[in-house]
Amino acid sequence: MKKVLHISKYYFPFIGGVEEVAADITAALKGEDYEQKIICFNEDSTTDGVTTHRGETVHDYIDGVEVIRCGTAVKVASQALSAAYFGELKKVMEGYRPDIVVFHYPNPFVSEMLLKYRKMDFKLVVYWHLDITKQKILSKFFYKQNIELLERADKIVATSPNYIKGSPFLRRFRDKCIVIPNCINNERLTVTPEIEALAAKIRRKYKDKFICFGLGRHIPYKGFIKLVEASRYLDDRFAILIGGNGELTGMLMKEASGDSKVHFLGKISDSQLIACLLACDVFCFPSVTKNEAFGIALAEGMYFGKPAVTFTIEGSGVNYVNVKDVTGLECPNSDSAAYAKALEKLAADPELRKKLGEAGRARVLEKFTYDTFRTNILDMMEKL
Repeated sequence: MKKVLHISKYYFPFIGGVEEVAADITAALKGEDYEQKIICFNEDSTTDGVTTHRGETVHDYIDGVEVIRCGTAVKVASQALSAAYFGELKKVMEGYRPDIVVFHYPNPFVSEMLLKYRKMDFKLVVYWHLDITKQKILSKFFYKQNIELLERADKIVATSPNYIKGSPFLRRFRDKCIVIPNCINNERLTVTPEIEALAAKIRRKYKDKFICFGLGRHIPYKGFIKLVEASRYLDDRFAILIGGNGELTGMLMKEASGDSKVHFLGKISDSQLIACLLACDVFCFPSVTKNEAFGIALAEGMYFGKPAVTFTIEGSGVNYVNVKDVTGLECPNSDSAAYAKALEKLAADPELRKKLGEAGRARVLEKFTYDTFRTNILDMMEKL
């Protein structure tokens, strides 16, 4: 039985893109010939009755897998720092002695510690979620570290071919790179009669409107300000529904003040999410930078047969998930007027919406389901 150590920034009950992928990998290996442990930082979080506290260092179990949570003392430039991490990583590397380490990048604080064990006999999979782009100084500081990490790696996983082409690091190590796209959670997206009734209620509320739905954290790279700006170019036939919240929610509401077409839904449940996806005519995904490396929410919208509207983001997997003029429309980056024109084009052409929506659903079913993801992960692990 092979021993696998997963190194993620955080883990359930904290919910984020990286954490969901780490959980999907753990689930994919469960029941196979693998023993698993997870090490991560701790964070204040509660999901499904599970609560964690950032200052505590604890060992617990999630779905039968040991999770080592290292108490977080402080964060610097979004990077958690922990005095306990040194000792916990040493114990797990020297005591557990993993055969395979799956390291989720970016996590520069832990990269430096992991490199101290580079001469140990284990296979290293670097799961490259995204380049560090926001913190310009930090990205230069960690350049040498990244090169050393990728030189040590046996495999480098990118979530799209676009990211390999667009990343200066991955291009340099192209021969080690493989593509494993992220996956949607099919079970989470199950439609029930109650959800269908809720979707019908949404349609009645916005009767005779062309419903454009977008969802995500209200942070700069998600681009919701561009969706708010696009609404100004549209007439009253349209309803712009924006789910989620975040640091920019107040600013977005202020910018949309006086525009009756824009409706903020706040944080919504899975049932409300599915109902909105059923009810809407178009799924809006207005992210604007490479920090949006893939777009699970985008794939979820396409899964429900909704044409997507995205921006062109050089080197991002967004334009791999949504294929221009095949599964949706694509606009010049940050061009809110062009985004509005794309929405008008879809509103005026039901046949185009149907064609793009059907192609989008087919693409998700072919490439972005959990079953496909699991097959890809198992294939990679076997080849190691």
